[in-house]
Formats: sequence, C-alpha cells, structure tokens
Amino acid sequence: MKLSLLLWLTTLMPQPVADQACLATTVYLEARSQTTIGQLAVAEVALRRRDRGHYGDTVCKVVTAPHQFATTTTSGSFEISNLPAFVKAWDVAGNSIHNWQLPLAQRRMLVPHADHFATTAISPSWSHNRPSVTIGDHAFYAVN
Repeated sequence: MKLSLLLWLTTLMPQPVADQACLATTVYLEARSQTTIGQLAVAEVALRRRDRGHYGDTVCKVVTAPHQFATTTTSGSFEISNLPAFVKAWDVAGNSIHNWQLPLAQRRMLVPHADHFATTAISPSWSHNRPSVTIGDHAFYAVN
C-alpha cells in the first residue's frame, strides 16, 4: 500500500483506530529495522508530543506535522510492503497507546521526557548540549 493512501484512509477512520494507524505507520517508517524497545521509544515520543499539544491534539496530527516525522519526509508513493514489519508496528502502536492511557505513575517509559529523536548517524543542531538516551540507531532527546 502506498503511504499516501494509508494516510488518506486514516481520515476516514474513527479517531482511536486512526491514531493507531498513524502511530504504526510512523513506527514502521522510522524504526522497522529496530528492536521492539526502539520502536516503543519512537512511539513514546509521538505520544508525549500529543500530550503536550505543541504539534497537534491527535496522534495523526502530531506525526503529520511538517518535517517532524517520516510520514511527511517520505514520498507519498513509498510502498509499505513489509507486512510482518507493519504488523509488528501495529502491535507496538496499540501497546504504546494502551500504556499511555494508564495513570502517569503506572506508565512504562523508556525515554522519559524525550520529545525528539534522530538517527545516531547525524547530529541535528537542536541536539547539541542535550543529554540523550541511545536505543539502537536512534538517540532520544528532551528538547522542549
């Protein structure tokens, strides 16, 4: 399925399903080659951003905010073709959303306070002088 079609379909879905689909798509695009822990950390950043409201009040709005996640930096013609990886991303997204619905004290957090991440191969200007946690190929930062 093409990325553009999948994102369009989320506009027709009930919000809870759309949010899981948007989060799964983000996990797939950003971290499908990473461990489950790395994928959960990516999902955690998106959910934290939703809670803070800086990028939108739904997961779909957060992950489609311009230049924030791979959903907007990847061509709409990109083919989501690795079904096992997408199924895993779907499960990670669902588990993350469920975890995030728990009271704050009961949530399992892998990257507390992190609201940004980047591949370890680059060093974005916003990452300088900020502590980070590295999981797989991603460094996670508390920027805001």
